Amino acid sequence: MTVPLDYETLRLIWWALVGVLLIGFALLDGYDLGVAALLPFVAHSDDERRQTINTVAAQWEGHQVWLILGAGAIFAAWPFVYAVSFSGFYLAMFLVLAALIVRPVSFKYRSKRPDPRWRARWDWALFVSGFVPSLVFGVAVGNVLVGAPFAFDSDLRMTYHGSLLGLFTPFTLLTGLLSVAMIALHGAGWLSVKAEEGPVLARARTIGRIAAIASLVLFALGGVMVAKAGIGMRLVSAVDVAGPSNPLDSTSVAAPGAWLDNFAAHPWMLIAPLAGFVGPLLALAGIATRRGGATFAGTALATVGIIATVGLSMFPYILPSTIDPRSSLTVWNASSSQLTLFNMLVVTVLLLPIVVGYTAWVFRVLAGRITLAEVRTNPDFY
Repeated sequence: MTVPLDYETLRLIWWALVGVLLIGFALLDGYDLGVAALLPFVAHSDDERRQTINTVAAQWEGHQVWLILGAGAIFAAWPFVYAVSFSGFYLAMFLVLAALIVRPVSFKYRSKRPDPRWRARWDWALFVSGFVPSLVFGVAVGNVLVGAPFAFDSDLRMTYHGSLLGLFTPFTLLTGLLSVAMIALHGAGWLSVKAEEGPVLARARTIGRIAAIASLVLFALGGVMVAKAGIGMRLVSAVDVAGPSNPLDSTSVAAPGAWLDNFAAHPWMLIAPLAGFVGPLLALAGIATRRGGATFAGTALATVGIIATVGLSMFPYILPSTIDPRSSLTVWNASSSQLTLFNMLVVTVLLLPIVVGYTAWVFRVLAGRITLAEVRTNPDFY
């Protein structure tokens, strides 16, 4: 079969598509996780907690599609990346999945009994289901930037030499805290457009200010550490961008500060970190003026900017190796075949607009603020 798109173009398209899917997950499921993580702090009474929960209760299940799409795309388009990340980060992924499993149980069970202690336990379970994935996802991104301790032998069999505790270093803990701050800010932004004026919204604005400032500070510190702490990798051999995938066909070396090279070579990429800084500032302005739309736009811009900064800075790397730089995975040496990428692209072009359209329709149908009066009088609310 003749494929109408060349291999290099397909690889670039799928690198961008995976980024779009991950950003989509962070934007949509991110505010769900943020609201869950903020629940014990923005809502004090049972009515307030029900109000908070019901700002996301009707949408959160649909947003899981973006996580499935992202994981599936990595599995199908970048099998080497999937093999290394889901093997090496297995226990961390298990923590995330366990927390995500707790979330639907908490949503369903908390309203089954009126006992305050029963509901309080499930409310804290919801907090865990929001905080843990936010932290672990951030730590995982930090480890992607630093690199993972894996290597391929001559038969392309992968061995991983790390541990769960080894994933937590000063830099990766910083990226984990940045992720928590970013997600908390996004959750506060969502509450600014979905909760009525009252105690919940007032507390969300207060926490939003703190989360916005924390996002700015941690994002800046992360940039300084990337520049100064010996983080980065650089290709030193010619790369066949249209050749067959083989991680051992290219040569890489550790190069401190190399993650900043792309921004110097392609100044337009500075749009990403600029968005990462402007977003929290826009959110702060929205909070100050009590404009929910501007607040949420700022939190969304911050999310897009921070995640895009990571992807653009590392290109063409996807997952570097710290113990064998030659085994590092890039856009050019870790993808599926040309035919596989093309067939997947056709399916994605047909189905992704349906997912986007359905999501937009849900937002339109469920537009409006959740009020305490509705919570108290509607038996169908959680």
